[in-house]
Amino acid sequence: MNKKKQQTEQTKKKIADAARALFAQKGYKATSIEDIVKATGCSAGNIYYHFKNKEGLFLYLLEEWNTEWDKTWLDKQTLYPTTIDKLYGMAEHLALDQLNHPLTKAADEFFNNSEKAPDVEERIHEMVKGYLDFNRQLLQRGIDNHEFETTNVTGLAIILDSLMLGLNQHSRRMEREEALKAYRLAMDVFLHGIIKPTRTR
Repeated sequence: MNKKKQQTEQTKKKIADAARALFAQKGYKATSIEDIVKATGCSAGNIYYHFKNKEGLFLYLLEEWNTEWDKTWLDKQTLYPTTIDKLYGMAEHLALDQLNHPLTKAADEFFNNSEKAPDVEERIHEMVKGYLDFNRQLLQRGIDNHEFETTNVTGLAIILDSLMLGLNQHSRRMEREEALKAYRLAMDVFLHGIIKPTRTR
């Protein structure tokens, strides 16, 4: 990496780190570009150069969060021998991540903000597509391993994503153990319809 590119990446990281702290502390709506200018010493023009606008900056932080989640999950998933175990593990991982992540509240504000530029909507669409692809691959593995009945994997991936998204909202006011129980129960209910019945000998 040449010196100029390295400086550009360092500036981008400096802006992202400062913005993450501000969004976590103040929320999405209350954090302005001016706040980020004051926190970083970078000009507004410099921030717009790297991220286009506040939405673009926040999306960048969400994409980083997703990457971080994927990396942690990849390290953890080997602990779960079957796809069924992996689904329960994923639900628990999601529950704890949502309860503990500093950007959770700001992310709610961001997604509930109805006015979004078309390019932002497109990036959100790609993000959701990534979640569905993840679910689809995990469920397909269960079918390939003969844990699940052959079924509409795409439909189930959407239902699973909707279930986790709904729980994400409802579990905000729950204590840690209550939230974990809710996620486990959701997985019980979800799996009940697709686990192969035990054959009698």
